[in-house]
Amino acid sequence: MKENIPFVKTELPGPEAKKVLEKDQKYVSQSYTRVYPLVVKRAIGIMVEDVDSNRFLDFTSGIAVCNTGHCHPKVVEAIQKQAEQFIHMSGTDFYYDVQSTLAQKLGEITPGPKEKRVFFGNSGAEAIEAALKLARYHTKRPRVLAFLGAFHGRTMGALSLTASKVIHERGFSPLVPGITHIPYAYCYRCPYHLQYPKCEVACVDWIREDLFKRSIPPEEVAAIFVEPIQGEGGYIVPPPEFHQKLYKLAREFGILFVVDEVQTGMGRTGKMMAIEHWGVVPDIIALAKGIASGMPLGATVSQAEVMDWVPGSHASTFGGNPISCQAALTTITLLEEGLIQNTIKIGDYVLGRLKELQNQFELIGEVRGKGLMIGIELVRDRETREKAIEERNRVIQDCFERGLLILGCGENTVRLVPPLIITQSEADTALTILEEVLRKVTKEVKPRQSS
Repeated sequence: MKENIPFVKTELPGPEAKKVLEKDQKYVSQSYTRVYPLVVKRAIGIMVEDVDSNRFLDFTSGIAVCNTGHCHPKVVEAIQKQAEQFIHMSGTDFYYDVQSTLAQKLGEITPGPKEKRVFFGNSGAEAIEAALKLARYHTKRPRVLAFLGAFHGRTMGALSLTASKVIHERGFSPLVPGITHIPYAYCYRCPYHLQYPKCEVACVDWIREDLFKRSIPPEEVAAIFVEPIQGEGGYIVPPPEFHQKLYKLAREFGILFVVDEVQTGMGRTGKMMAIEHWGVVPDIIALAKGIASGMPLGATVSQAEVMDWVPGSHASTFGGNPISCQAALTTITLLEEGLIQNTIKIGDYVLGRLKELQNQFELIGEVRGKGLMIGIELVRDRETREKAIEERNRVIQDCFERGLLILGCGENTVRLVPPLIITQSEADTALTILEEVLRKVTKEVKPRQSS
């Protein structure tokens, strides 16, 4: 798989892939969001091979999950060794060392010197559900604040916190009550930015001066749920003071500060946790995706005094599965031994190259991100910031046809989230393909000129 990458030798989808697509259409839930017909046969490192032997450069990491690359040999070894001992005994009813060892390690690598406790689930949505329940349980308060543009998952509690796309909620009401959505630190996207002189504190000031005086009694708010960098909402990096001001506001009113690190955590942004970029210590952190290199695992990490619920309050049959825990411990070791440093190095390089492309293509309105969590916002006009939705979708499809796997986020943003093992040579290959595609799309649909 290391030769001639990427290498597309058939039409897409190929003949074998078409067989799988037909079967999927008949037997699998069609609620899934497949953006192009990739049918995976195997994956190693940063490369994915489909059932027709086409090879792709993966800049999705399985949706920001395989941070250590696909099938990292040390992760595979850890999985195999654990599988030979025992696969499952339900950590909610029994004990096994690897679960408590991982909990201890997660307490050490997450921000804050205080003692911590960990609840284990199987996914990001479950980590968020646990955080929501815990926040209400601990504070005895009914209300919660979340942000417009946020994505926290699709189970009912996580969905109720989500405000990314209306399709996520359509047909599922009533949702969990007591949740209010407020503007994220959007700067020019924020509907309130004209009322306040400083964008970095605008939304926070609005919460205190308007929301808490006109609509929501702050003493009834259990928690504020926030993504350090909005993911599905468009890879929005907030202004420098946003999280610090928000954290101060939470402390002022005794509100828990809950951070969703499901996509941003585990080294993705060049820090073990993205919130470290802002020097804030959350009360609760939700983790999943990159935590176990592809094995199903979610973790709700809480300050010990906050996680004060009693036996029977919450549980999970499969959460903290021993194989997933071993994969997570190995993942953390790999991150600490060099992958985070590589993320910083290659992330800076890719961001620099993308800034150069921004100077070449009017279609690129903004390049933003930290580490290897990078968003490229496409616009029809830079002044009006008219969204280039069709163009964004065409860029994703054309990259796929050339052997580069990327995804979108928000309405008009391309996201780049390659495995953290990526080399500069592999980054150059991907950026060359992206440049070719941008040139093609720009010629086919020219951005409108401002009048």
